[in-house]
Amino acid sequence: MPRHRIDLTGQRFGRLTVIGYHDTKHGQTRWKCICDCGTEKVVYAQNLKNGDSRSCGCLLHDFNKTLVVHGCEPRRLHRIWSGMKCRCNNPTNKDYPRYGGRGITVYPEWSEFIPFREWAFASGYADDLTLDRIDVNGNYCPENCRWATPKEQANNRRNNRRTTYMGETKTFSEWADQFGIDIYIFHAAMRRGRTMDEIVRTYAKKQPMKEGIRE
Repeated sequence: MPRHRIDLTGQRFGRLTVIGYHDTKHGQTRWKCICDCGTEKVVYAQNLKNGDSRSCGCLLHDFNKTLVVHGCEPRRLHRIWSGMKCRCNNPTNKDYPRYGGRGITVYPEWSEFIPFREWAFASGYADDLTLDRIDVNGNYCPENCRWATPKEQANNRRNNRRTTYMGETKTFSEWADQFGIDIYIFHAAMRRGRTMDEIVRTYAKKQPMKEGIRE
Protein backbone atom coordinates (compact mmCIF):
# COMPACT_ATOMS: atom_id res chain seq x y z
CA MET A 1 0.00 0.00 0.00
CA PRO A 2 1.50 3.41 -0.94
CA ARG A 3 2.91 5.36 1.97
CA HIS A 4 0.71 8.41 1.39
CA ARG A 5 -2.48 6.40 1.90
CA ILE A 6 -3.60 6.23 5.53
CA ASP A 7 -4.76 2.71 6.35
CA LEU A 8 -8.28 2.83 7.78
CA THR A 9 -8.61 -0.92 8.24
CA GLY A 10 -10.22 -1.74 11.57
CA GLN A 11 -11.40 1.82 12.20
CA ARG A 12 -15.03 2.46 13.03
CA PHE A 13 -17.19 5.26 11.59
CA GLY A 14 -20.70 5.28 13.04
CA ARG A 15 -22.07 1.79 12.29
CA LEU A 16 -19.40 1.08 9.67
CA THR A 17 -16.19 -0.84 10.35
CA VAL A 18 -13.50 -0.72 7.65
CA ILE A 19 -12.42 -4.23 6.66
CA GLY A 20 -9.99 -3.42 3.87
CA TYR A 21 -8.88 -1.30 0.92
CA HIS A 22 -11.12 -1.59 -2.16
CA ASP A 23 -9.79 0.65 -4.93
CA THR A 24 -9.09 4.22 -6.03
CA LYS A 25 -11.73 5.91 -8.16
CA HIS A 26 -11.57 9.43 -9.60
CA GLY A 27 -8.42 9.94 -7.59
CA GLN A 28 -10.13 9.09 -4.31
CA THR A 29 -9.58 6.05 -2.13
CA ARG A 30 -12.51 3.73 -1.46
CA TRP A 31 -12.71 1.26 1.42
CA LYS A 32 -14.73 -1.89 1.92
CA CYS A 33 -16.79 -1.64 5.10
CA ILE A 34 -19.18 -3.83 7.01
CA CYS A 35 -22.18 -2.34 8.77
CA ASP A 36 -23.41 -3.43 12.19
CA CYS A 37 -26.43 -4.90 10.42
CA GLY A 38 -24.10 -7.21 8.43
CA THR A 39 -24.29 -5.42 5.07
CA GLU A 40 -21.05 -4.74 3.19
CA LYS A 41 -20.59 -1.41 1.47
CA VAL A 42 -17.81 0.36 -0.45
CA VAL A 43 -17.34 3.94 0.77
CA TYR A 44 -15.07 6.82 -0.19
CA ALA A 45 -12.51 7.64 2.52
CA GLN A 46 -13.54 11.29 2.54
CA ASN A 47 -17.17 10.39 3.25
CA LEU A 48 -16.09 8.25 6.18
CA LYS A 49 -13.89 10.97 7.65
CA ASN A 50 -16.37 13.84 7.34
CA GLY A 51 -19.29 11.81 8.68
CA ASP A 52 -21.36 11.72 5.48
CA SER A 53 -21.38 7.91 5.55
CA ARG A 54 -22.14 6.33 8.92
CA SER A 55 -24.03 3.19 7.88
CA CYS A 56 -25.10 1.17 4.88
CA GLY A 57 -28.32 3.18 4.86
CA CYS A 58 -29.98 1.43 7.78
CA LEU A 59 -29.32 4.36 10.12
CA LEU A 60 -31.64 6.67 8.19
CA HIS A 61 -34.13 3.82 7.92
CA ASP A 62 -34.12 3.47 11.70
CA PHE A 63 -34.55 7.24 12.10
CA ASN A 64 -37.60 7.14 9.86
CA LYS A 65 -39.10 4.14 11.69
CA THR A 66 -38.77 6.03 14.96
CA LEU A 67 -40.48 9.07 13.48
CA VAL A 68 -43.36 6.95 12.22
CA VAL A 69 -43.77 5.35 15.66
CA HIS A 70 -44.14 8.84 17.12
CA GLY A 71 -46.78 9.72 14.53
CA CYS A 72 -44.48 12.04 12.59
CA GLU A 73 -43.88 12.47 8.89
CA PRO A 74 -40.73 10.52 7.97
CA ARG A 75 -37.68 12.70 7.36
CA ARG A 76 -39.37 16.03 8.24
CA LEU A 77 -37.67 16.32 11.62
CA HIS A 78 -34.36 15.32 10.06
CA ARG A 79 -34.76 18.10 7.46
CA ILE A 80 -35.45 20.63 10.23
CA TRP A 81 -32.31 19.52 12.06
CA SER A 82 -30.19 19.65 8.90
CA GLY A 83 -31.53 23.09 7.95
CA MET A 84 -30.75 24.46 11.41
CA LYS A 85 -27.14 23.34 11.16
CA CYS A 86 -26.71 24.65 7.61
CA ARG A 87 -28.01 28.11 8.52
CA CYS A 88 -25.53 28.38 11.36
CA ASN A 89 -22.47 26.49 10.06
CA ASN A 90 -22.41 26.78 6.27
CA PRO A 91 -21.27 30.20 4.94
CA THR A 92 -22.56 29.28 1.47
CA ASN A 93 -26.12 28.85 2.74
CA LYS A 94 -28.36 31.74 1.64
CA ASP A 95 -29.64 32.23 5.20
CA TYR A 96 -26.19 32.13 6.84
CA PRO A 97 -25.86 35.96 7.12
CA ARG A 98 -28.98 36.05 9.33
CA TYR A 99 -27.86 33.14 11.53
CA GLY A 100 -24.26 31.97 11.67
CA GLY A 101 -23.16 35.32 10.27
CA ARG A 102 -24.71 37.02 13.33
CA GLY A 103 -22.98 34.63 15.71
CA ILE A 104 -25.93 32.29 16.27
CA THR A 105 -24.70 28.77 17.08
CA VAL A 106 -26.15 25.29 17.53
CA TYR A 107 -26.09 23.50 20.91
CA PRO A 108 -23.05 21.15 20.72
CA GLU A 109 -25.04 18.00 21.53
CA TRP A 110 -27.37 18.80 18.62
CA SER A 111 -24.54 18.28 16.14
CA GLU A 112 -25.84 14.69 16.21
CA PHE A 113 -29.43 13.99 15.17
CA ILE A 114 -30.45 11.58 17.94
CA PRO A 115 -30.06 14.05 20.87
CA PHE A 116 -31.99 16.65 18.87
CA ARG A 117 -34.70 14.11 18.05
CA GLU A 118 -35.06 13.12 21.70
CA TRP A 119 -35.38 16.77 22.76
CA ALA A 120 -37.95 17.35 19.99
CA PHE A 121 -40.23 14.52 21.10
CA ALA A 122 -39.92 15.54 24.76
CA SER A 123 -40.74 19.16 23.89
CA GLY A 124 -43.98 18.65 21.99
CA TYR A 125 -42.90 18.20 18.38
CA ALA A 126 -45.72 17.76 15.85
CA ASP A 127 -45.82 17.85 12.06
CA ASP A 128 -47.74 21.14 12.02
CA LEU A 129 -45.20 22.95 14.21
CA THR A 130 -41.89 24.60 13.36
CA LEU A 131 -38.66 25.12 15.29
CA ASP A 132 -38.64 28.58 16.85
CA ARG A 133 -36.08 30.45 18.95
CA ILE A 134 -37.74 32.27 21.86
CA ASP A 135 -35.04 34.97 21.84
CA VAL A 136 -34.50 35.70 18.15
CA ASN A 137 -30.96 36.86 18.94
CA GLY A 138 -30.15 33.72 20.93
CA ASN A 139 -28.71 30.37 19.95
CA TYR A 140 -30.35 27.08 19.01
CA CYS A 141 -30.37 25.30 22.37
CA PRO A 142 -32.94 23.57 24.61
CA GLU A 143 -33.48 26.65 26.79
CA ASN A 144 -34.13 28.95 23.82
CA CYS A 145 -36.12 26.71 21.46
CA ARG A 146 -39.73 25.62 21.25
CA TRP A 147 -42.17 24.14 18.74
CA ALA A 148 -44.48 26.87 17.48
CA THR A 149 -47.26 27.37 14.97
CA PRO A 150 -46.38 29.40 11.84
CA LYS A 151 -48.35 32.34 13.27
CA GLU A 152 -46.48 32.21 16.58
CA GLN A 153 -43.18 32.08 14.76
CA ALA A 154 -44.15 34.99 12.49
CA ASN A 155 -44.98 37.07 15.56
CA ASN A 156 -41.52 36.39 16.94
CA ARG A 157 -39.53 37.81 14.03
CA ARG A 158 -36.94 40.52 14.62
CA ASN A 159 -38.52 42.92 12.13
CA ASN A 160 -42.04 42.78 13.56
CA ARG A 161 -43.52 46.14 14.49
CA ARG A 162 -45.21 46.47 17.87
CA THR A 163 -47.53 48.96 19.51
CA THR A 164 -48.99 49.39 22.98
CA TYR A 165 -52.74 49.52 23.58
CA MET A 166 -54.78 49.07 26.76
CA GLY A 167 -51.55 48.58 28.67
CA GLU A 168 -50.32 45.68 26.51
CA THR A 169 -47.59 45.64 23.86
CA LYS A 170 -48.16 43.27 20.93
CA THR A 171 -47.15 42.92 17.31
CA PHE A 172 -49.38 44.40 14.63
CA SER A 173 -50.28 40.86 13.59
CA GLU A 174 -51.35 39.95 17.13
CA TRP A 175 -53.52 43.05 17.50
CA ALA A 176 -55.12 42.49 14.07
CA ASP A 177 -55.88 38.88 14.97
CA GLN A 178 -57.30 39.82 18.38
CA PHE A 179 -59.79 42.29 16.90
CA GLY A 180 -60.53 40.45 13.65
CA ILE A 181 -58.98 43.13 11.45
CA ASP A 182 -57.38 42.28 8.11
CA ILE A 183 -53.63 42.66 8.61
CA TYR A 184 -53.20 44.69 5.41
CA ILE A 185 -55.93 47.13 6.50
CA PHE A 186 -54.30 47.36 9.92
CA HIS A 187 -50.87 48.18 8.45
CA ALA A 188 -52.36 50.73 6.04
CA ALA A 189 -54.20 52.48 8.86
CA MET A 190 -51.09 52.63 11.01
CA ARG A 191 -49.10 54.10 8.10
CA ARG A 192 -51.74 56.84 7.77
CA GLY A 193 -51.18 57.74 11.41
CA ARG A 194 -54.45 56.35 12.78
CA THR A 195 -54.43 55.60 16.49
CA MET A 196 -55.30 52.19 17.89
CA ASP A 197 -58.60 53.55 19.24
CA GLU A 198 -59.53 54.82 15.77
CA ILE A 199 -58.56 51.55 14.08
CA VAL A 200 -60.49 49.43 16.58
CA ARG A 201 -63.60 51.62 16.39
CA THR A 202 -63.54 51.65 12.57
CA TYR A 203 -62.48 48.13 11.61
CA ALA A 204 -62.75 45.75 14.57
CA LYS A 205 -65.02 42.73 14.19
CA LYS A 206 -64.23 41.58 17.72
CA GLN A 207 -64.87 44.50 20.05
CA PRO A 208 -62.68 45.02 23.15
CA MET A 209 -64.18 45.35 26.60
CA LYS A 210 -65.82 48.75 27.02
CA GLU A 211 -63.48 49.83 29.77
CA GLY A 212 -60.58 49.21 27.41
CA ILE A 213 -61.60 51.98 25.00
CA ARG A 214 -60.03 55.27 25.98
CA GLU A 215 -62.17 58.32 25.23
